[in-house]
Amino acid sequence: MAAPGWLRPRARLAAALRSVRAARKHRALQPPRAEPVQAALYVHWPYCQKRCSYCNFNKYIPRGLDEASVRSCLTQEAQTLIRLSQVQRISSVFFGGGTPSLASPLTIAAVLETVSSCAHLVADAEVTLEANPTSAGALRLAGFRASGVNRLSIGIQSLDNAELRLLGRDHTADEALGTLEEAKKLFPGRTSVDLIFGLPGQSVSSWARGLEELLQLCDDHVSLYQLTLERGTSLFKQVQQGALPVPKQEVVAEMYESAREMLRDVGFRQYEVSNFARNGALSTHNLSYWQGSQYVGIGPGAHGRFVPRAHGGSLREARIQTLEPDSWMKEVLAFGHGTRKQTVLSQLEVLEEVLVLGLRTDTGITHQHWQQFAASLSLWDMFGASEEVKELEDQGLLLLDNRGLRCSWKGLAVLDSLLLTLLNQLQQSWADRTAHQT
Repeated sequence: MAAPGWLRPRARLAAALRSVRAARKHRALQPPRAEPVQAALYVHWPYCQKRCSYCNFNKYIPRGLDEASVRSCLTQEAQTLIRLSQVQRISSVFFGGGTPSLASPLTIAAVLETVSSCAHLVADAEVTLEANPTSAGALRLAGFRASGVNRLSIGIQSLDNAELRLLGRDHTADEALGTLEEAKKLFPGRTSVDLIFGLPGQSVSSWARGLEELLQLCDDHVSLYQLTLERGTSLFKQVQQGALPVPKQEVVAEMYESAREMLRDVGFRQYEVSNFARNGALSTHNLSYWQGSQYVGIGPGAHGRFVPRAHGGSLREARIQTLEPDSWMKEVLAFGHGTRKQTVLSQLEVLEEVLVLGLRTDTGITHQHWQQFAASLSLWDMFGASEEVKELEDQGLLLLDNRGLRCSWKGLAVLDSLLLTLLNQLQQSWADRTAHQT
């Protein structure tokens, strides 16, 4: 599936951190508290039937795919990395891609069985599968449910056939709605849909019409993503050559604001910058990312954040698996896993991620949550004396109070513009406290 998902916030996080982080080593004021023995699991299925015009995710069009070999490598890597992390509980599982709905339900079941054999997979754990309408017929969806999937995320993207063709999608609006209807029967209250806005030629009114139509038919979770033109994609090339007009930024901002209001009016809570839920249907898996929890990533190109306790580690590592599937499989067969890059994160780097990701949610960062990562440096210590932060509060964009630090409704819409100030302040406060300890 070519739909942007939780990786899009991760890309924004990386860009934000690069813009403020100097090349340096950080000395922690004191060791962080021990990581909890719990993690989420992300499984990357890298294969798609075709490449969408806007997508630069790690995906491949298979030629003679040997799914049994891929399945064996996924289960082997899951076993290796879960044991390396020594987590005792897996809180949620997310099958992303690519197009995971192209995988056999047997593969999904095999991964989940392996997870259960290595750690305790919580009885009511959320198990999400991303699905493309053309690879998710009723029988296939029933097979996924029987394999252990209990939540579906459908990449609808648009209900306008011309827009779907522009995006390179291989389904029509009617096919998308048919898949949605079947999914709601099998996963009632646990079917999410993705939509993209800011498309070439799209207007505020055409976007609102499509969203209004979907809101009459959707379940209890909606994800909205602004189109990002990625270098190397065919859509990027067409726009660069002047073949396609893109909406002005103020028009795109109006699309987002109108969508927020429409969703709020029909009972959806915006619990994260791009995610909306009603009837309590928040994605617990995605919340684990935004709350800075540990997660293990398996499959080609998957990302992870966990402490490798089995190797005597005490600090969290950022890990990236080998991108290309054939190379990844060779490494898994040789070493038990295909980790291509691992980076030990300093305490400050972890705090930067907790700040950037936590502020994406409507609840923000509570004082208690922050203290899990910085026991001796409170949010008040970090931000309470900052004139720049006070100015953001005065503008009605940010709140720092007895609950913690969070964006207002107005601030959530412009979070990216706030992050540079907040990250700079975090780093300055950290440097000041570190200097006082020397």
